[in-house]
Amino acid sequence: MFARLFVAGVVLCVGVRPSIRGLSRSAWGSAAALAAALVVMNFCFYTALTRIPLGVAVTIEALGPLILSVITATRKTAWLWALLAFAGVSALGLPGDAGHFDPIGFAFAAAAGAAWAGYILASARTAAEFQRVDGLALATAMGAVVTAPFAVIAVDTSALRWQIVALGVAVGLLSSVIPYSLELISLRHLSAATFAVLTCLSPVTAALAGLVVLGQQIGVLGYLGVVLVTVASIGAVKSAHGRSLGMPAN
Repeated sequence: MFARLFVAGVVLCVGVRPSIRGLSRSAWGSAAALAAALVVMNFCFYTALTRIPLGVAVTIEALGPLILSVITATRKTAWLWALLAFAGVSALGLPGDAGHFDPIGFAFAAAAGAAWAGYILASARTAAEFQRVDGLALATAMGAVVTAPFAVIAVDTSALRWQIVALGVAVGLLSSVIPYSLELISLRHLSAATFAVLTCLSPVTAALAGLVVLGQQIGVLGYLGVVLVTVASIGAVKSAHGRSLGMPAN
């Protein structure tokens, strides 16, 4: 987690060179909120991955954007989609060929989902407060500073080799710098509701990646749960926001 935030912070701060002079309290607050969301989301998600498969973790995590869309719903039918989503999560925990229920793993994945919802809100606010990706650069730098002491304690520096360092840099670029920058830029052109719809596709992507790349099979019930959560998430966002899902006017 520290590698992601550190590499992202360095690359973004060097590339963007965010100015900290004259920033308002609101701007600093937005950056700090985004940093907190990033730290909590990454910590909880990686902890969940030590106990449950990737597809299961991302499916549970996706409940965060789903609940966000339901809470901001203008239609009561959004709650029906929420029930479908919880049915999908229940399928993930059923015994049998799914058999991946781990209370602690599920709890951390759910906490990551709550942080993901906070990340969406914080990203939208940061995009409004800062030009380009200056806010993201400051947020990742803050996150790196906060997590640095824990990384020093946990990592055996004598075992570090250039291959490991290079891998950490690659992970930071591919999993933080590029996707977070694109997300922040997209939030300037998409509504939060539309962005939430796109994030609803992540459980399917994660389940496929877990199967193809990691060889993780979550069984028939597991994949059924992934599909139910994905369908429910998209349905809830559309039901909740209706007309606002179109592209914003220029």
